[in-house]
Amino acid sequence: MPAKDHFPLLTAAWLALVALTLASLGLGEWFRAAAWLPALVAAIMWLKGIVIARCFIESHIAHPFIARVLTVFIAFAPIALLITAFFGNTVARWASI
Repeated sequence: MPAKDHFPLLTAAWLALVALTLASLGLGEWFRAAAWLPALVAAIMWLKGIVIARCFIESHIAHPFIARVLTVFIAFAPIALLITAFFGNTVARWASI
């Protein structure tokens, strides 16, 4: 039985990651002071994490526990970005000694 060729899927995933990266750079440059920008960047980060987990780490075929841990790990950075973007002063006050 011949091995399945994953090259087209990996190429498409890589191109999607490059496009999302360029989109986030463009959004940061054009809408620098927009209040909604951190939420959009967090969504792009989450989407990139999902693409990496699904296409490169193959989380959809991993054990359910590993898949759940990976999902939480992927969600951590966008959530942290949103918390610091919208509640940064409060978090800094709580974290200071």
